[in-house]
Amino acid sequence: MESITKQYATILKYVSTQYVRNVYHEISWKARLIGIKGARGVGKTTLMLQRILLAFPDRSKALYVSLDNLWFANHNLIDLATWAENEKITHLFLDEVHRLPGWERQIKNVYDTFPSLHIVFTGSSMLEIDHSIADLSRRCLMYAMHGLSFREYLGFQGHQHAQISLSDILQKHERLAEKISKDKDILKLFKKYLRHGFYPFYTTEKEGDYWLRVGQMISTVIDYDMPAVENLEYQTLLKTKQLLAIMAAQAPSDINITATSSAMDISKNHLIKLLSLLDRAQILRLLYYKEERNPKSMAKPKKVLLSNPSLLYALGYADKGKVRESFFAAMMANAKHAIGYPLQGDLLVDGRYLFEVGGSGKGYAQIRNLPDSFVAADDIPIGFGNKIPLWIFGFMY
Repeated sequence: MESITKQYATILKYVSTQYVRNVYHEISWKARLIGIKGARGVGKTTLMLQRILLAFPDRSKALYVSLDNLWFANHNLIDLATWAENEKITHLFLDEVHRLPGWERQIKNVYDTFPSLHIVFTGSSMLEIDHSIADLSRRCLMYAMHGLSFREYLGFQGHQHAQISLSDILQKHERLAEKISKDKDILKLFKKYLRHGFYPFYTTEKEGDYWLRVGQMISTVIDYDMPAVENLEYQTLLKTKQLLAIMAAQAPSDINITATSSAMDISKNHLIKLLSLLDRAQILRLLYYKEERNPKSMAKPKKVLLSNPSLLYALGYADKGKVRESFFAAMMANAKHAIGYPLQGDLLVDGRYLFEVGGSGKGYAQIRNLPDSFVAADDIPIGFGNKIPLWIFGFMY
């Protein structure tokens, strides 16, 4: 146990509580079993450590453990829980649970065997977490964590602003944008965020190193996370990387399943399966005619976006059109709004609001006569009427 306790003491020294993200306050921390899932690099470890610093004046009552520690080569979670109970520890914070074989069964056994012990766990393999969490669904409160919104990015820069609902943005964006942007160059900050701000580790990485790290995360998802939930051969993993490059290179437009599968020399069903896996892993974002869909279905997506702008920069395909739509869709989805593919326009939100996404010169030609239609325009600090600055949609979470 010495290696675990030393790691716990050391890692706490490097965690700041100067800025705490909103998701911290949304979690019911008193629950006995809490799960926090999210893509790699979004800040789950930091969130858990901040909880320890803020809620445990007596640090000996809590224990942070990364489950990739070598101690678990010869021990399991029951061993850890037994030791913790003997040491009067009341809360276990388990990081990267997907690293431990049979983690969901082990957590269930600890939960049932040690009723006085509280457990918080995180998992970065979205595919494996979603694949395995069903066994814990009756016992566990599950929360999703996302990369930084533009609002949160500004918070890290010392500019604190409250969240804004979609309805307030649509109705009051002129006044809100004027208030937010009056003391800062909002467009300059927004461009920096798009290039280098979705993942919290931007604060410790130079721009080029940041993109390199994002690229490494993509490779980890394809090489390790996907084979953990699907029996994928090496050639299939190579095809997946080829598919990702094709999707990143294409301008935001309809996807032709037949042509793409033919170009890749794979069946249409196989192509759709790979697209679905990348979507579930939060690398791609698939859009359908209906904003609600079954992730396990074999329905053909109508449009494919990258899940966030940082992925486009890391892959080297960050033209303005891709970046804008990727940002807009990410902010909407992460703020729990449903995104669909419309018959006209670029994106349909909550089955009601129709958006065209573009630059400052973007007009209403395609959606002029349609109800609840708007333009989300880049490169404008303040909008007018139904033309709304793109950046302000980054304030919804």
